[in-house]
Amino acid sequence: MASAAPPTATDDEPTEETALETARRQLERAAAHLDVDPGVIERLRHPNQVHRVSVPLERDDGSTAVYTGYRAQHDSVRGPYKGGLRFHPGVTEAECIGLSMWMTWKCAVMDLPFGGGKGGIVVDPKDLSTDEKERLTRRFAEELRPFIGPTKDIPAPDMGTDAQTMAWFMDAYSMQEGETTPGVVTGKPPVVGGSKGRDTAPGRSVAIIAREAIDYLDWDIEDTTVAVQGFGSVGAPAARLLDDEGATVVAVSDVNGAIYDPDGLDTRDVPTHEEEPEAVMKYDAPRKLSNEELLELDVDVLIPAAVGNVLTAENARDVQANLIVEGANGPTTSAAGEIFEAREIPVVPDILANAGGVTVSYFEWLQDLNHRSWSLERVHDELETEMLRAWNAVRERVEEHDVTWRDAAYMVALERVSEAHEHRGLWP
Repeated sequence: MASAAPPTATDDEPTEETALETARRQLERAAAHLDVDPGVIERLRHPNQVHRVSVPLERDDGSTAVYTGYRAQHDSVRGPYKGGLRFHPGVTEAECIGLSMWMTWKCAVMDLPFGGGKGGIVVDPKDLSTDEKERLTRRFAEELRPFIGPTKDIPAPDMGTDAQTMAWFMDAYSMQEGETTPGVVTGKPPVVGGSKGRDTAPGRSVAIIAREAIDYLDWDIEDTTVAVQGFGSVGAPAARLLDDEGATVVAVSDVNGAIYDPDGLDTRDVPTHEEEPEAVMKYDAPRKLSNEELLELDVDVLIPAAVGNVLTAENARDVQANLIVEGANGPTTSAAGEIFEAREIPVVPDILANAGGVTVSYFEWLQDLNHRSWSLERVHDELETEMLRAWNAVRERVEEHDVTWRDAAYMVALERVSEAHEHRGLWP
């Protein structure tokens, strides 16, 4: 069912920056550093298409509810649209457009042959039974079927969805097409065409990029402390891999709060959200904190890996970390980014750091098209190679142009997207 209208902000209450506003400001900042056709920039400020659909569902009690679904398709100049589908009560059209823009940049930074897409349903998945979630997913797949496909638009899991959701989505699409089409989505279970290593890929890439940033700053990783907001599908693999590399992970959190041990947590012992939902606060740790307090801990590296807009103008001056590596999509507002820049705190952006998810989705897509699966070792090796290639491309821009890491990442992405637009032209 459609979500209720948000309350209207008063003059005394600052409105929260939307993902779309943030994405457009970041685009304009990057464009200012490059000699790019203004017409291309204007095109990139807007999505190619946004689909809004009604998704009826028969509830388990026999009643009917109607939910609102979206699919934003930002740019396809480099290839099919690519991006997640989320089931969350906060899904909006503007959010989907903003996130689809980030996917365009993310794919371009990684030099993948995809453009950006994003979508979702305005629903709290916790209010659905498993059977209801399956029926809702299958109906959503049918509503989106004219607009998606292995060479058109390839969804993936996001907040509130998972590998099982993608399997249902793929099956519903395949049944209507009359043939099994695993390449219509990525993030599926390996038994139905998914890739090994896809579930932990975003967190793995965050750890790889954090490791490279720590080395670039000439820190000893064994003397580096790390706090991770969000011990889920991104934050947990990142925390555990950095723990394995020798870093000291002192704090992690879930939706209910954070646990903190200045001597370091055993991240393999703390249950992830997937292993035991909302169990972080049950873990025996010296101190319990709020999620907001975690963001302000005196640590070397802060990894916001939960939700967007957690680092804002209101708390940016209280952040004590010396390096921020974004695990979530859009955790830093543009206003907070300006404060971090003034304070000379480097922020490695989401479009680079968590791009392991879309990169292994690309590997999955290749495996589906070629009907040949890869070993987990090959997936990890290929991901390492691609992340280091992207890291070096962004690092070179930082050093050549003396810009922030975010601006550098956007410069790499925008150069690639704008060059493709200039070569393809505008027709008619």
